[in-house]
Amino acid sequence: MSAVPGPDGLARCGWALASEDYTHYHDTEWGRPVVGEAALFERLSLEAFQSGLSWITILRKREAFRAAFAGFDPVRVAAFDDGDRARLMADTGIVRNAAKIDAVIGNARALLALPEGESLSGLLAGYRAPDGRPAPQTAADIPAITPESTALAKDLKKRGFRFVGPTTAYAMLQATGYVNDHLAGCWVRNG
Repeated sequence: MSAVPGPDGLARCGWALASEDYTHYHDTEWGRPVVGEAALFERLSLEAFQSGLSWITILRKREAFRAAFAGFDPVRVAAFDDGDRARLMADTGIVRNAAKIDAVIGNARALLALPEGESLSGLLAGYRAPDGRPAPQTAADIPAITPESTALAKDLKKRGFRFVGPTTAYAMLQATGYVNDHLAGCWVRNG
């Protein structure tokens, strides 16, 4: 599917028209640069929670995730203990998956353990899509994984991050603007 005009006449990536939540996310966040370690940690965490679920489920629970995970402040999340884990497992506002909860807490600790001078933003920038990559014409032109996302996943895992396979790594690169997969003709890509 190529870019599709919405009710307002603006052409968008087809998935963005599935709901108002998707439209807002597409128009204001997806594929736009994300700045700051906490903001990137939030995106990494939400992508991990999305694994095996639809993104709309995570998007609609986003505020509950933010409240449950201390605004995704990596320092605060890294300090979570068994009591916090039990609190999260009882929180009906979020996805209550023990492995994913443990991964987010562990990922906060892995982020804080990066050597001085390294950052999540620096790691992601190292796996940015090659320059000159043509705009995808249809959704079928957008890969689920790339050599860069496979290498990023391997690098993150080596550093102690979890729930960061190649598909999740690619979704993270897309969501945070390190890859521009807005379709040709999409107003966001061209705006």
